Amino acid sequence: MRRFRIEHRTVYRYARAVSFGPHRLLLRPKEGPDLRVLRASIQAIPGASLRWGEDALGNIVAHATFAQRARTLVIESTLEVEHAGEESPAQLACASVKLPVSYSAIEAPDLQRAMTRHSPDPQGCVDAWARRFVRTSGDTPALELLEGMVRAVHDELRWEPRDEEGTQMPLETLARGVGACRDFALLVIEACRSLGLAARFVSGYLYDPSRDVEPAPRGGATHAWVQVYLPGAGWIELDPTHGRVGNAHLVRVAVARDPASLAPITGTWIGFPGDAIGMEVDVQVRAVRDVDESGARRLPGRGAEEVAPRRAG
Repeated sequence: MRRFRIEHRTVYRYARAVSFGPHRLLLRPKEGPDLRVLRASIQAIPGASLRWGEDALGNIVAHATFAQRARTLVIESTLEVEHAGEESPAQLACASVKLPVSYSAIEAPDLQRAMTRHSPDPQGCVDAWARRFVRTSGDTPALELLEGMVRAVHDELRWEPRDEEGTQMPLETLARGVGACRDFALLVIEACRSLGLAARFVSGYLYDPSRDVEPAPRGGATHAWVQVYLPGAGWIELDPTHGRVGNAHLVRVAVARDPASLAPITGTWIGFPGDAIGMEVDVQVRAVRDVDESGARRLPGRGAEEVAPRRAG
């Protein structure tokens, strides 16, 4: 097990004091077999009232309301998590899964929306790209196909950060050969769906061990990647930006069928159109310690973007 400390600070600046509408914060991970939240806190300036809940997919959501006007809005999230990431998924669980994948009658209804294409592909360009990784004869192992996809994205497409809101359509990513991590994730999701696989979008944090030294201006980043559901193996995590299968360096926060709903912070403000000056984001992801079964202590990118609160009215 590895322990990470994650500090995520977002600052919004305005030319004059503005009012703030409700904000939705996706900053706390949902616990699972590979992830345990040891400590979590959210602080806001000006002060906010937080109401916690879950969305339709079980993501942990904080709904923030603000009573004061201000020229600066600061939201700081601090996490300490225990993470049992894998360099690759369980090989035995995936080894027997071949294409075409058949989901059971029990699972299929719940997976249906994750199998439904969300982006237009009138000329079948995404379909053709996906079929590159299917064997021309014999069965195609699902894990082999997924590894081929993420390696191709990493090797053939150029990563480029983008501050603008929204996600490129897969056709544009293929045509331009350039994209941010959320664009690469959506391309792989749609390619998997074209082959009958259930796939969904993941947002969270990326740990970069090469930056886990002092001094370090940044030790990680917000990030976007993919989960694909394989019978008997469950949700397998893919990071096409880095060409990796598995979640060894990924701390999952939330999942969705569509990337539009996964910005870490969304909300509204009330003021004049020119009041918004800008936004600053700083993320630190540091390894606190490694924990083995005896409890002994051992000493120890490419990223996604947030969405600035939109003006209301």
